[in-house]
Amino acid sequence: MIVRTVLRSKTSALVCTISPDQTIADAARELHLHRIGALVVMDDNGGLAGILSERDIARGLALYGEGLSILPVRELMTRAVLFCTPDDSLQSLMQTMTNCRVRHLPVVEDGALVGIMTIGDVVKNCLEEATMEVHEMRGYVMAGR
Repeated sequence: MIVRTVLRSKTSALVCTISPDQTIADAARELHLHRIGALVVMDDNGGLAGILSERDIARGLALYGEGLSILPVRELMTRAVLFCTPDDSLQSLMQTMTNCRVRHLPVVEDGALVGIMTIGDVVKNCLEEATMEVHEMRGYVMAGR
């Protein structure tokens, strides 16, 4: 299965974004409001500037303490963003997410942000695919009797 197929089946195509100039407090509110684990950071030109995850905020709290909430997102965001394309396979995403220890991959096509894939999306779809294969195999075996 490829990313494009998963994006079509997601209940929400919304990708929550934030500006690098907004505060960590703003980011925390957005994460809480949307019940998500990361925000894609977009620059003024609509380009991918970074990603800010709950993990980044936890590290920031350890480093900055109470002053964390007023820091701009740019201070904590990951700048070297790993991303995928709509034509990438879920197998390749699993490998990237596992090897690089990330849970969110923005989906970029022709330089534009078109979605986001989470570890939950990957696991859900791989389980559905495996379940379907098991049912097909059972049907094949039962038909041969």
